[in-house]
Amino acid sequence: EHLKAFDQEVNEFVDYMFGPRDARVRGWFLLDSYLPTFFLTGAYLLCIWLGNKFMKDRPPFSLRAHLIVYNLGITLLSLYMLIELVLATWEGGYNLQCQNLHSAGEADIRVAKVLWWYYFSKVIEFMDTIFFVLRKKSSQITFLHVYHHATMFNIWWCVLNWIPCGQSFFGPTLNSFIHVLMYSYYGLSVIPSMRKYLWWKKYLTQAQLIQFLLTIVHTLSAAVKPCGFPFGCLMFQSSYMATLVILFINFYIKTYRKAPSRTAIEETPVTTEIKNGFHKDYFAAANGFLNNKKAQ
Repeated sequence: EHLKAFDQEVNEFVDYMFGPRDARVRGWFLLDSYLPTFFLTGAYLLCIWLGNKFMKDRPPFSLRAHLIVYNLGITLLSLYMLIELVLATWEGGYNLQCQNLHSAGEADIRVAKVLWWYYFSKVIEFMDTIFFVLRKKSSQITFLHVYHHATMFNIWWCVLNWIPCGQSFFGPTLNSFIHVLMYSYYGLSVIPSMRKYLWWKKYLTQAQLIQFLLTIVHTLSAAVKPCGFPFGCLMFQSSYMATLVILFINFYIKTYRKAPSRTAIEETPVTTEIKNGFHKDYFAAANGFLNNKKAQ
């Protein structure tokens, strides 16, 4: 009874803050109450903290088979969302510059159903971090990584409840395309024989940055030429995407533009093979991220 009362208070507060929800998504799994999304996010953060403590004095897990299956699954889900969003928006005659929430009829419902899967995929992607924890890749669990995963799941709960179609389609369409490429890369990088062909990680990061910038431009286009899509949502999405642009640029500079130290240059053997601009003894691609070996 206490939990029900608390749940009612939380949802009444959320409704007070954001106004009436979209009736077309009432009753959809996980959407009517904010508590499941909130608790799943809390469990995600707790798993990171407790998992790192648990793994501190234990050897890392390999999880190669799990990673292949997981990355293949996310790749296929992303491909489905990409195709379905393109078909649904084409069928509904969506306006690329600005699309409101109610003019496309059944196509709007179709878009909303795909965006629900997009929202749900964000809780599945919590496993990205859990795999890092179990494989003791602590250096990959950065602020950017955790911030992006935790906030996206919560933001898309709000999107599905208040703006589940219309202008909301563009970012997920781009992101689904990027995820097809990204999780394909991650899956292939787990297979040792494929690593020599994976020269395009740098370009994936560039594509992600372009994705964020295009989403900001598309979002603001609806503010320049309004069509009835909520203005406050446009401003929030633009601001959030701006934080991702800043964090990804910082990541890009640190990862790809940082000059090697004098000591590192002196310690690199002259006869060492260089591939794709990197010393082959310094890393092995593991789920799409650099895995530096310990210095001897």
